[in-house]
Amino acid sequence: MFGIIKQKLPGPKRFTLPFSLSLKTREVIAAYIFLAPFLIFFSIFFVRATISSVNISFYDWRLLRPTRPYVGLDNYVDLFEDEIWWASVGHTVYFTAITVVGTTLVGLAAAVAVTRPVRGQGFFRVLLYIPQLMSVGAIGLIWNWLLSGQFGVINYILSFVGVRPINWLGEPDLVLPALSLATIWWTFGFPMLIFIAGLQGIPEQLYEAAKIDGASGWQSFVYITLPLLRPTILFVTVTGVIGHFQVFGQPYIISGGGGPGRASWTVIIYLYQQAWVAFRMGYGAAVAVAIAIIMAVITAVQFVTISRRVEY
Repeated sequence: MFGIIKQKLPGPKRFTLPFSLSLKTREVIAAYIFLAPFLIFFSIFFVRATISSVNISFYDWRLLRPTRPYVGLDNYVDLFEDEIWWASVGHTVYFTAITVVGTTLVGLAAAVAVTRPVRGQGFFRVLLYIPQLMSVGAIGLIWNWLLSGQFGVINYILSFVGVRPINWLGEPDLVLPALSLATIWWTFGFPMLIFIAGLQGIPEQLYEAAKIDGASGWQSFVYITLPLLRPTILFVTVTGVIGHFQVFGQPYIISGGGGPGRASWTVIIYLYQQAWVAFRMGYGAAVAVAIAIIMAVITAVQFVTISRRVEY
């Protein structure tokens, strides 16, 4: 028999860089590769649109007029002098403050309740989160019926304790709190999920040690739960401000376009009226830029104020 000469076949050649990279650098490069699709779409549909909006805001850009004269900062001057705009800003800030505080408190309370080891825990979590899955149109119809001054369920319940019917959506002083109530019921599910994740990250040994030292449940919540949830609270409040400051559907559907009068006009309704009702695209772009600046300032102040108190 002829001897069989075993030869080691050459394997595939590996591509090697002419220089070496540290592990951290390779991880950063890999991260940007995975982020590349998002960054591309973000640049096309957000950055480009933002630059176009800023550019349009310097023109008297009207949708049905062929000429678009350059006006410089006139749109911003008109916006600064518009009392309706400042009233809309006040309404939006008021609505956002009530809603963010409400969703944070209700979401935290619900998270604490459903993290207790009780029977049917998963069912209650799903039950509390269901409103978050509903559309703004459905929420508007439901709460328009609940808050009705004549046939509303809330007024019917209050009548059993001797309260006369309240025109929730017809009184300028009550419409924004009523809209906030509807929004809190609709959107507290997301903060609840975030707080559940935060609560599950707190070591159980801390509560056991506090219990051994004689701490009550309330003391454990104040001195253990709240301090360790500060980063979570920061995230919930910042995202809440960004989301609720852009409110449009609730006042437009529930209060009939921002009524009574303009008592529930928000900055987005004002933008809609100027850009898509009056067709003042240049002025509407200036409104959009102003909204972005206000949101950035509020978020930055909020982030700095809360983050300074975060204890790691």
